[in-house]
Amino acid sequence: MGRRRGSAVNKLFIWVRKQSVKVKIFLAVTCVLSSLIALRLLAKDATQFFVASEFVHATGIVVLIYKLTTLKTCSGLSLQTQQLTAIFLAVRLICSLMMENDIHTVLDFLTLVATLWVVYMMRCKLQSTYNENLENMPMHYLVAPCLVLALFINPRTYHCYLSKVMWAFCVYLEAISVLPQLTMMQKTKMIEPFTAHYVFALGVARFLGCAHWIIQVYESAGAYLFLLGNGYFFWLPAVLLAEAIQTFILADFCYYYIKSVVNGHLLVSLPPV
Repeated sequence: MGRRRGSAVNKLFIWVRKQSVKVKIFLAVTCVLSSLIALRLLAKDATQFFVASEFVHATGIVVLIYKLTTLKTCSGLSLQTQQLTAIFLAVRLICSLMMENDIHTVLDFLTLVATLWVVYMMRCKLQSTYNENLENMPMHYLVAPCLVLALFINPRTYHCYLSKVMWAFCVYLEAISVLPQLTMMQKTKMIEPFTAHYVFALGVARFLGCAHWIIQVYESAGAYLFLLGNGYFFWLPAVLLAEAIQTFILADFCYYYIKSVVNGHLLVSLPPV
């Protein structure tokens, strides 16, 4: 049963919907800035946002595992998004083993194993419930541009050239890996709960990742973007742009997700294009 239409939160959504585009943009920017300030006050170290981002992503995968094991269906899930996720997680895990070997390595390993299990279930055990007709874009259309971009724009560190290219490739591919899932949802218009929870978790994870870069740039008065002496002139802006792109890609869905949850709906509905 949905929430009362006269509730304060529902009235707030109705009021926001009636506002002009400029007012909506102002409110969105205000909410984002307020969230960034709150996050910075809560976290002593901005790098904690990366750990939180990876943890939220892993939580979203757990939600998918629960769906596949209990409902025995993968309807509404994009196999391409899961495969792209597995690719960038595998490459990032290799980079992490070469450069870090810390909590990020453990989280990436666990998330990769869970993602590979989801891919296995979708391709083998639950293949009959997967709607392949909703995914007609070849994956190499997404993978190839990321690889080419990584060859030319990558971090200038003391690590070998291959590891730098691999790390850049992970960043770029992660930024667009959710596109097949969003495209599938846009075609179906109605998204069942577990898929919606998963995509919302991705949105939260991306916001936390983007928050890390924004706060770092702010606290360094912009110098964090242009460390020319270390060759970061193109790399850091590219990373920030990749994080921002994925955050904005997911922002629209997150709005409709929150709206549906507030109204007590079990399904998230998207507006027509």
